[in-house]
Amino acid sequence: MNSDGTQDARGTRATPVPRPAGPPERSAVPPMPSVAPGVPPLPDGGAFLAWVRGPRPAAAPGIWRFGYRPRPDQEPEQIPARQLLSGALIAFLAGWLLWSLLSNGYLGDWWILPLYLLTPDSWRQSGNHGDVFNLVLWDGYDLLVVVGIMLAVGRLGRWGEVWRRFLAPRLKRREPEQAPPAPEEDPAQWNQLRAAGAHDAADRLAAEARAGLMRDVDHARIARAWQGVLNGRHSLATFTGTVLADGAAACLHPSGARDLPTRLARHDLITGQVRLGTTVDDPRNPYGYRGTGLGLGPDLLGTSLVAVGPAGSGKTGSVVRPLAESLCLHALAGRAAVVVVGAAGAGLGPVDAYDVVVRIGHPESDFDLDLYGGTTDPDEAAAVLAEALVGDLADPQPGGDSRRSATVLAQLLGPYRAVHGRFPSVPELRQLLEGAPGPLTALRKALEDSGRDSLLRELDARERQSRHPGDVGGVLADRVALLDRPAFATFFDTSGQSRPFSLRALDHPVRVRIDLPERGHADASRILARLVLAQFTASVAVREDRSLFACMVLDDATGVVTPEAVRAIQRLRSAHAGVVLTLRTLDDVPRPLRGPLLGATGCRMALSGLTPWDGQDFAEVWGKEWIEARDVTDRQIIAETPAGKALHMLRRVITGHAPTARAVTVRQVERERWSASELAHAVPPGHAVLSLTNVEGENAPPLLVNLRG
Repeated sequence: MNSDGTQDARGTRATPVPRPAGPPERSAVPPMPSVAPGVPPLPDGGAFLAWVRGPRPAAAPGIWRFGYRPRPDQEPEQIPARQLLSGALIAFLAGWLLWSLLSNGYLGDWWILPLYLLTPDSWRQSGNHGDVFNLVLWDGYDLLVVVGIMLAVGRLGRWGEVWRRFLAPRLKRREPEQAPPAPEEDPAQWNQLRAAGAHDAADRLAAEARAGLMRDVDHARIARAWQGVLNGRHSLATFTGTVLADGAAACLHPSGARDLPTRLARHDLITGQVRLGTTVDDPRNPYGYRGTGLGLGPDLLGTSLVAVGPAGSGKTGSVVRPLAESLCLHALAGRAAVVVVGAAGAGLGPVDAYDVVVRIGHPESDFDLDLYGGTTDPDEAAAVLAEALVGDLADPQPGGDSRRSATVLAQLLGPYRAVHGRFPSVPELRQLLEGAPGPLTALRKALEDSGRDSLLRELDARERQSRHPGDVGGVLADRVALLDRPAFATFFDTSGQSRPFSLRALDHPVRVRIDLPERGHADASRILARLVLAQFTASVAVREDRSLFACMVLDDATGVVTPEAVRAIQRLRSAHAGVVLTLRTLDDVPRPLRGPLLGATGCRMALSGLTPWDGQDFAEVWGKEWIEARDVTDRQIIAETPAGKALHMLRRVITGHAPTARAVTVRQVERERWSASELAHAVPPGHAVLSLTNVEGENAPPLLVNLRG
């Protein structure tokens, strides 16, 4: 069936999404992976059912919801342990002393008066009734008084808090397993299908779940296909027939994969989150976040994420790799399209985890990169290519070299495509930009023969501008020359002899990895990174199906952030897309663009080892907050009488300190949430400070997170 984009990734465009780039020899059934909670599936499907039925209460942005137990937003007043235990002991001794005095008659018999007033005189006569009175009423009344004293002193001594803090955790036993929920409330019964009349399909899916044949990706993929039925994209009959025929393997991804070869992180595909670590139990974190897991999903990545930290701080292993893994799982479930860009060998996941792997500069790469992004519009191709070629040289103000470069490229790309039916290759484009007489003369003659006068005027304008000083054509030619190298001779082909991949395919759930040739080609790698980012932002804005979340993960965005890139990132949220950028330092971003970049991204991460200069930029964007400051002043007490002076001298001998009177002043002050100094020196290794904003506008303040937890 047409399963909401999970079955139609091939053959829908001129440059269709190819099959996975892994080895051709694959078994028909992929290996059984671990399910989302990290527990291997049991033969009876118990682990999978426990995962499906697990609690996922609503929580603030960034909280790992699987198994989460909500806690108060404000921290309750905490009494020091020594004060709490001493108060409880003193209250117990006081209650014991009071009962001893009462029972021995030292305080009189007034406390027995209620017993005499509430009982008849006949009960106190000799005989059997007297025995009953002595044995029952007296002992019962004594017990009642003892219980009353215990309740009173227990409340005064805070015995309940002593129990909760010190005794209950040590006596706590393993909680018994919860009974299965009622069938009408069991999420493993697919009641949404039953409500629509698809009882047979629901029974088939529930049976495969009990038998251990369903995985978390299968559950998410079928749920996604069911949403297509509810939205009217597919018919109920087609969906039911597919499920009855294939069971948990229904509505497969075009690659045929039902899971990734390996998983390194914890995933929960019901909430869409991947767990990156644990929020530290630190006073600087809000009380509701302390000790909770940190989970990120498309709702947060839809506002884009920038992570800054030096080499070795964990950007790739702790942030990029888990996020890429999560997005690939979402793609297998038909929910997302992902493009992961990084240096070759950066550890972005195995080849088999992707449908397309473009290894630029590698002679054994199965796929090529479309230099023009799959577009046929010369103006659009010129704008994207100009952003890639001179983006890092452009003036950070509107109207810089990027627009002039786009105009120059359009003056050449339009006439060339009109004559040849394609855009020029890298060597041909370089010759045209350098103004070589042979290619320009041949292009002019072809235009004259075809009677394209408007395009001739474009070519004439280009020739006039090339003779003026300061023409950007020479700069563009020099930049194109970085791609016109022997290592790239078989890449960026426009003649149709290669297998180019175009980012126009992002309206399908495709998994793409692009390896950049950083070794020996650092400048070319930055050009290609800007090219992919520009093509991504241009492609997601014109997608037909925006129900798919599109995300680009760029490991090391050095030299990639440009004025146009910042403006494009701001527009991604409305296109149901986002980007993840990592930087070693904000110095890799032009100074005028650092504030706009941090403002354009909703999620900002500062890893350990940050410099104070980078910390200052984060401190400014995170702003300040009002806190309660306490000023404590100790004033020495001066005795005026001889007895007082003697007492003070004795106290000084015993304690070693002069008697003082303490004065406490409480006031509201405004303080930075995280100062530049704290970000540079107070973030432990393996930790990061992260602020979050989701697509609905909810945000979380900067949180200290243990990425290794």
